[in-house]
Amino acid sequence: MMDLRPAEWVRHAVMHPVEGFEDMRWKKSGSLKIAFFIVFMLFFGQIADDKLYGTQFYIPYDRVFNIVPYIVMSFVIFGAWVVGNWAVCTLLDGEGTMRNICIYSAYALIPYTVQLLLNAFLSHFLIRDEAVFIDVIRFIGIGWTAILLFSAVKAVHQYTFAKTVFAVLFTIGAMLIMLFLLVLFMSLMQQVFGFIFTIWTEISYRIRV
Repeated sequence: MMDLRPAEWVRHAVMHPVEGFEDMRWKKSGSLKIAFFIVFMLFFGQIADDKLYGTQFYIPYDRVFNIVPYIVMSFVIFGAWVVGNWAVCTLLDGEGTMRNICIYSAYALIPYTVQLLLNAFLSHFLIRDEAVFIDVIRFIGIGWTAILLFSAVKAVHQYTFAKTVFAVLFTIGAMLIMLFLLVLFMSLMQQVFGFIFTIWTEISYRIRV
């Protein structure tokens, strides 16, 4: 069995979707530092895809930069995937730990992240009639990441093809539930803080009067 450095394992996993993650599991390899770096690059890629595109393709109209949506589209959704997959696959007798799920899933996001950054770069050199190249790169990046993510779940939990399909579907369902509860919690906290602020304002006004 091969003995690779951490960065070489990343390339091996991405370039060999079928056996790459199986080899990583067998060698117990993978780096959390690299995984976190990939997720951070995903965060930057989401910003680049929305704010740094060439003006011939997209002109942002937001005058105030809000970082929250990009945090949600990267860190929050990734965290929901990891926790959801771990919870679901624990019930389905999966063998993967949360650490390995995090590492393998992050490695699988590399093609998607690369296409975000690459398309943002190319958008400053291509014209609108050449947008097909951007569409092709986006399609390849999304498709490649989907294949890698499926292979990652299959390898980390040692599932069959059919069981992996169910695990992915249940994980998506768990993510939706967690995100829905998170939205409810944030809405509740906003109302609580608003109520406290109103009371504090009223008390301050009464004291001054």
